Amino acid sequence: MARRLGSVRAKFTILVALPILLVLGVLPVISRVMEGELTRASDERVDQARDALQERLDDEANEIMLTARTLAADGDAQRALAAKDAAATFVTAAEFAKIFPDNDILFAAPDGSVLTKLGPSPAPDNLADIPELADYHGGELRGLVRGGCAKRGTRSSTARFVALPVGEAGSVVVCQMLGKRYVAKIASHLGLEIAVTEGDQEAAVIVASKAFPAGANRKATAVPSKFADAGRRWAIARFEPRLHARAKGKLAIVLARETTDIYAATRSQLRLLIAVLLAAALVTLTVGSRLAIVMSRALGRVGSALKKLEVQEYVKVELFHTGDELEDLATGFNHMVDGLKERDKLKTTFGKYMTESVVEHLMAGKVALGGESLTVTILFTDIRSFTSISEKMDAQALVGLLNEYFTEMVGIVMQHDGVVDKYIGDAIMAVFGAPVSRPEDAKNAVMAAVRMRQALSKLNVRLQERGIAPIATGIGLHTGEVVAGNIGSERRMEYTVIGDAVNLASRLESNTKTLGVNVLISDVTYELTKDIIEARALDSITVKGRAQAVMTYEVLGLKGEPPLDAPPRPAEPAAEA
Repeated sequence: MARRLGSVRAKFTILVALPILLVLGVLPVISRVMEGELTRASDERVDQARDALQERLDDEANEIMLTARTLAADGDAQRALAAKDAAATFVTAAEFAKIFPDNDILFAAPDGSVLTKLGPSPAPDNLADIPELADYHGGELRGLVRGGCAKRGTRSSTARFVALPVGEAGSVVVCQMLGKRYVAKIASHLGLEIAVTEGDQEAAVIVASKAFPAGANRKATAVPSKFADAGRRWAIARFEPRLHARAKGKLAIVLARETTDIYAATRSQLRLLIAVLLAAALVTLTVGSRLAIVMSRALGRVGSALKKLEVQEYVKVELFHTGDELEDLATGFNHMVDGLKERDKLKTTFGKYMTESVVEHLMAGKVALGGESLTVTILFTDIRSFTSISEKMDAQALVGLLNEYFTEMVGIVMQHDGVVDKYIGDAIMAVFGAPVSRPEDAKNAVMAAVRMRQALSKLNVRLQERGIAPIATGIGLHTGEVVAGNIGSERRMEYTVIGDAVNLASRLESNTKTLGVNVLISDVTYELTKDIIEARALDSITVKGRAQAVMTYEVLGLKGEPPLDAPPRPAEPAAEA
């Protein structure tokens, strides 16, 4: 016992420690999962920023085109340009320059000389100073300007441009500078670092935000990836934005989001979690060990008492005052011992009764040991030609068939508050109204008979599927006064009912064969149940041992339900029962 109690203590301690050890073991996995989630979140942020930037570039491209087309179609601009009136063209372009202060607007004469220039970049003297526009001679042209729409020697960044003719008077060029100011504004808006390069991945950075990590442009791909630089961690991605439909040249943008602080915070949280878990483990193991000792002692006392209980030595457990379920266990055990002592006293008497409801009633002290008069409904049912059936089956199969049949029939009796009084070979005697009488006993008995017939039909279907001949039965019911009580000897007693009503019910069941019916009831039972059944009046019959004839009725079914299966053909007339 000491060894087993020690095992309980060890198991309980392991049980307390195991979850903590498992959590500690899973922490590296948690760390990787958390880092993976953070990486995924950062990658999603980069993807979202890429989509947002592309949408912004598309909107700005439309704005550049709209500005260029508006200026090219403006009549005042055409006249001023035809007259080479720089002041007039300046006035026309000034309104758009206010709306788009970061864009350059140029009006040029047919020979390419720049007449008017508005915007942040130094104006070129001629469109030929811009290589991408050197051969421009009218029509629509879009593209990228390496160095921007600025005077030679002052270019420092890339620009997007749109060039359109202004009638026959010259042309207008609108440039959007993708310079430091623009990149810084975009980076601040998206919360990322940005670099602009040529389309080639190995190309040098043209312009970048202030904190963009050096070398990230050469490592970035279309799929977000990790990048480390000087102890700092980044999530980076490269993409080539859509430009104008007919734009010349390629542009690449690299996005970088710093994740250094995120990873540092994650590891700091993990270290804190480990420290908390270790402290919790120490406290839990200490408390758990002490609880294990208390539990072992308490369970040891109960175990010792159980050993004695196995040999029917009723010993109570010494109470241990723990103020919890262990104390309740000991108290409950002691109550159980008291109950077992009392049960053994009653076992000899109540073990003689076979029906559970009767036993419960007896234990409640509600049945007079000498018997009492009760009005009950008796039901007898018997398997027809059972001798012939038994001759064709071996003993084991026959017992199995009877058990299957009895299970169906007895279950229905119980469902309708009946008590199976006894089995007589293949016959069943059931009582409705003893030991507890109810107002609906007769109706319950007739309803049980109908359900038994319905259940028998289903059982016969199953039997025929198994190659077994169907079972035919007869059911007889009568309502009358009986004596209910203990019948037998001092060594063996049985709670049952006796009287003329029992005999008549048995005779009615026997006459089902003679009359060719399945369910036969007496006139007394009919009067008590006629409002719920469909019945057919038969002849009065005289049964052996009874002078007064009894009017009988065949039960066809319950009202509102389909009728029962048709009865078998009447048998040959038999001698009076």
